[in-house]
Amino acid sequence: MQTLAEKKQALVANLEQLKNVVVAFSGGIDSTLVLKMALNVLGAEHVTAVVANSELFTDEEFDKAVSLAKELGANVQTTTIDYLANDHIKQNLADSWYYAKKMFYNRLNELADGTAVLDGMIMDDNNDYRPGLKARTEAGAHSPLQDADLYKRDVRELAQELGLTNWNKVASCSVSSRFPYGTTLTSAKLQQVMQAEKYIRDLGFPTVRVRYHEEIARIELPEARFNDFLVFNQRVNDALLKLGFKYVTIDLGGFRSGRMNDVLSKKELAQFA
Repeated sequence: MQTLAEKKQALVANLEQLKNVVVAFSGGIDSTLVLKMALNVLGAEHVTAVVANSELFTDEEFDKAVSLAKELGANVQTTTIDYLANDHIKQNLADSWYYAKKMFYNRLNELADGTAVLDGMIMDDNNDYRPGLKARTEAGAHSPLQDADLYKRDVRELAQELGLTNWNKVASCSVSSRFPYGTTLTSAKLQQVMQAEKYIRDLGFPTVRVRYHEEIARIELPEARFNDFLVFNQRVNDALLKLGFKYVTIDLGGFRSGRMNDVLSKKELAQFA
């Protein structure tokens, strides 16, 4: 079994084989580690961080990602992607993640213009429904953390060792994951969910998902925070009703990433295995 030091050395060795790179930067801990290591190994003049803005992510996340990339000393290039222009994504079909990632990697390749594209995929991503892996492979992008056999626990430990301020940042993902497959996505619905989650995060609950079920908002929180949350039950209920929901519930199953994938058939899951 490899030690963290050995995995770090493998990561360095992989990066040393590259000359210039474009890093897909979201501001999450995985892509932050890739960017930091690329800067350390290759130098800022050979590294560009690309931060994409879209309706599927909050402007707050975008702004924080741009600021963090600059703080790390990277050259930053921003871009905007209109995901809802693709019907697979707009209709939130089971293959929508593939088409979203395909659009994402295609844009990165356009901006890279032949330069190596790096993303923040880790080994844990192989254990979930991840159509993005297929899109990444088709686009020829590199996942240096996977190549070095790094798991989330390794990433956090190495990030802490490197002094990265977001080493323990709560993972985030596309807001489309809050909607059941087959739900037509609109800007209004996306904003409704984003505003609901922001309200709850601002109360002191950084790990939260507001799952959209038409009139119902189903809130997922870590079970350990249930009692803390109930202190705010009336405030949260009133706030989410004002946002347009008619009923507000707490999921007794607690928070679990990828919950909406439970409804997918074995055939649908195998499509991108």
